[in-house]
Amino acid sequence: MQNDEVIWQVIRHKHCSFMSKIETGIFCRNPYNVTGICNRSSCPLANSRYATIRDHDGVFYLYMKTIERAHMPNKLWERVKLPRNYEKALEIIDKHLMYWPKFLVHKTKQRLTKMTQMRIRMRKLALKTREKIMTTPRKEKKREARREEKAEKAAVLDKSIERELLERLKKGVYGDAYKDIYNYPFDKYQKVLEGEEMQLDTEREEEEEEPEIEYVEGYDELEEEDDIEDFAGFSMDNSHADDDNVGSDEEAEAVTRKRERKESAFASRRFEKDEPAAKSKKKPRVLVEVEHEDAGVRQKAVH
Repeated sequence: MQNDEVIWQVIRHKHCSFMSKIETGIFCRNPYNVTGICNRSSCPLANSRYATIRDHDGVFYLYMKTIERAHMPNKLWERVKLPRNYEKALEIIDKHLMYWPKFLVHKTKQRLTKMTQMRIRMRKLALKTREKIMTTPRKEKKREARREEKAEKAAVLDKSIERELLERLKKGVYGDAYKDIYNYPFDKYQKVLEGEEMQLDTEREEEEEEPEIEYVEGYDELEEEDDIEDFAGFSMDNSHADDDNVGSDEEAEAVTRKRERKESAFASRRFEKDEPAAKSKKKPRVLVEVEHEDAGVRQKAVH
């Protein structure tokens, strides 16, 4: 059988791993302590009959310990789930702790009240938007600053090497045998050469640009050619007519009849060809009459 007074004397005056002494008093870190204070009535180890309230993920449980289960550590505590309603939870505490000491009943109800208030405040804070305070890592900032400084120095060195190579290439120090360079990195030299080749290629492409394409109208020239063809026949006829006047009148009449037939057939063909074009272009027709004094014949042509 265990004796509560002996356990308390050993814990209080010799050693207790849950005891915490500070300037304001002596506190207990045991999660089953109902008040959090280290004293005889609140110690969960030195009391064989004990009750408390514990929180598991927002759900409250009533824990109870009795002397009858002291020989079974795995079944030492009996717990009862409490409802979220505060009044119903108090009724369950009164029901299970009906014949227990009034001190434990009062402290258990007081702990339930404090934990309920804490849960309400947590809900209100969760609904509010609060600024998140974050620390600034000084070591990381210093390390990044050192790396940036080294990178800047390396970049300046690379630029100076490229500038020096360009100057030497312009002066013609190396000539064609650029592979004999030993004082400078070969990859930097190759990079400069590639840059110059790309510049030359762009210049050549700009020189070899294709000429601009222009579009002009060509209907005026075609119309002029048609006019020339129409008047060419009349000029030839006039020249032949002058030659025929020298001959006899009979020959002149026969020639003129043949010409009239040819002229009428030619005019009819021209009129059939030009009729659809005339409708689309709406170009006025010109009637040309040619009269010869000797033959007494009037020639007509439609233009």
